[in-house]
Amino acid sequence: MTKTTHEIIKKGYQALVDSLGVVDTIRFIQHFSTGEGDYTQERHHLLDNIPLDDVLISIKEHSLESSTQYEEIIE
Repeated sequence: MTKTTHEIIKKGYQALVDSLGVVDTIRFIQHFSTGEGDYTQERHHLLDNIPLDDVLISIKEHSLESSTQYEEIIE
């Protein structure tokens, strides 16, 4: 049976609390924000004049450079 979004969020928060405790769960959640601005408009402004091949090359280069991205320690 498929869970509702509310159920998944509730289980996720509970997993965080069970794993980290209440205080560290709050500290973890504070690292995320909804942001601001219009992503779609900004994306068009930034990318409409860049050829797709250049974007793909940039993605590949970034992927190679950040192959150790998950080795960071969250403070």
